[in-house]
Amino acid sequence: MIIAPSLLAADFSRFGRDVVRAEKAGAEWLHLDIMDGHFVPNISFGPEVVRVLRPQTKMFFDVHLMCSKPEILFEPFAKAGADLITIHVELGDRVEGLIWKIRSLGKKVGLAINPPTQMQLMEPFLSKVELVLVMTVNPGFGGQPFIRECLPKIQQAYAWRKNRGLNYRIEVDGGINFATAAECARVGADTFVSGTGVFGQPSLRTAIKKMRKIAVENSPKLNSGPEPAADLFAGR
Repeated sequence: MIIAPSLLAADFSRFGRDVVRAEKAGAEWLHLDIMDGHFVPNISFGPEVVRVLRPQTKMFFDVHLMCSKPEILFEPFAKAGADLITIHVELGDRVEGLIWKIRSLGKKVGLAINPPTQMQLMEPFLSKVELVLVMTVNPGFGGQPFIRECLPKIQQAYAWRKNRGLNYRIEVDGGINFATAAECARVGADTFVSGTGVFGQPSLRTAIKKMRKIAVENSPKLNSGPEPAADLFAGR
């Protein structure tokens, strides 16, 4: 089980400090939400933030592009230090070409889906990605309440992975706290993006440890197929 604190919930005036703090607290990944003000109604940060943070940590950088034209950012983020780049299935017939472009830069590929989008749109691309990201809020702002209607999507991603012998991780993002992490783990999630759910706790270390324990205890007991090996996604 991987816990990925979201940089969006960190102290914007002290990104470096909070990234180091997250790593020391036991986080394996850092989740970076990149918003363009067009695909979602907000703007966050760009490749320069990733470039500055990269030397400060060995954590795996999980870059989520909530952007209408993500292709213009692939190379800048790859050079800045991204390890995995996620795009959205809502980009339609451009998705396959975008996956190829990320792969050509030597980076792992993620594919995200928003709450209103039909899960079947993900199906053609499952064998081409290392991560399926099920958004459990409508993207654009941190701190939103968890949408429980998204749980069947996680369950579907889990069933596809098990039945087809695939090897992607199943990530959830949006309103993830101790209670909702348990709900997501029960239906197959193995990677948990949490912003205020961990950064908002008195002890970041305790929060990450507790969330990981809850996820493990609530994970499905039946074989889910070949769960991705942790070393494939290890930090630097």
